[in-house]
Order: sequence, then C-alpha cells, then structure tokens
Amino acid sequence: MPNKYDNPGFDPKEIDALRERLQKSGKTFEVVDSEDNNDEFVHFRFIGRFEGRAVIYDTFLYTLRLHYNSQLYEVAEHQAAKQFPEYRQIKYEEDENGDLRNLDDLEEEIGLFMAEVIMQLEEEDDIKVSEHVEIDNRAEYGVALDASLNVEEVTDKVIASFVKDYNEDSLKLDKTLYSFETEEDE
Repeated sequence: MPNKYDNPGFDPKEIDALRERLQKSGKTFEVVDSEDNNDEFVHFRFIGRFEGRAVIYDTFLYTLRLHYNSQLYEVAEHQAAKQFPEYRQIKYEEDENGDLRNLDDLEEEIGLFMAEVIMQLEEEDDIKVSEHVEIDNRAEYGVALDASLNVEEVTDKVIASFVKDYNEDSLKLDKTLYSFETEEDE
C-alpha cells in the first residue's frame, strides 16, 4: 500500500521511529550523518509542531561567523561572474597522490580577484549578518530550518537549547548586525 504522505517528515510512523531513537539516545535531536558537519555547522533533526501537527524538522544550524564568511564568498563570486564572462566556479580537485592539482591560469586569476574583493568587503565593513531562522515548509523531508546563531561552536548543548527554545516558542534571536575579521593563519 503506498504511503499517503508525500513528505515522510509528516508521516506518523516516521515521527514515531525518530521519537523512539531519541528516547534511546536521551537527546531531543538526532544528528544527520554528514561529512559537512563540523564545529561550526551541524545538520540534525528533531520533532516539533507545524501548523498544529507533529513534524520532523530537518535543521541546518551554523555559527554567525560561518554565515558571514559564506556571505563574503557569495558576493565575491557574484563580482567574479560579472568581471569574468567565462567565469565558472573553481573546483579543487586532487591528483592521484591526494594533492590538490594546480589551478589553471584563469582559475588562479579568478581566485586572486575574489580574494581581493573579500579583503575590500572586510576593510569597508560592507557585509553584516544577524541571527536568523528560515523555514521552508516545501522541503522534501519534514519542514526545513536554516538557522544561524552567534555562538563560537555548534555543540550538543547549543543544539539542545535551540530545540527546546524553538519548540517552546521562546527562541530569542539577536537582530544586531555583526561582521567578523578573517583569522590570519600564523
């Protein structure tokens, strides 16, 4: 018999399965196994309510610093596309020894241009970001949340607090606009 739920994140069986795993783990969320997860970015799921019914929230939570750096890169990429009609996203590839292959001349020129744009944006303090939560109820799985918080790291404690506050409708976002300095490698 086909599943009557187009979106499995709304399916009571799927929700019950996640609820059972959460009870066993003692946590209010389950991290989605992904190579993208790191100290500043975590993909996880939790159970909440959306428009009066239970749902699984498919959540991407990241630091405000990471959001800022992504915005810098996005603007630099946009400027590079305007400057170089033949622009294509730079893809870093490994050779057979696992070393990064050298960029071709155009990629190198685009990379340098983008680095200059980023430095200029930082010097002029043009990019500012604030904490946010974006909701996408048209996601393929549950309801997607894209959130950025002004924290140093996305830890289990940060995630648990986010889930609790979100589900209790007590999440307070800091609307202050922030910019960050790029940390120089020493």
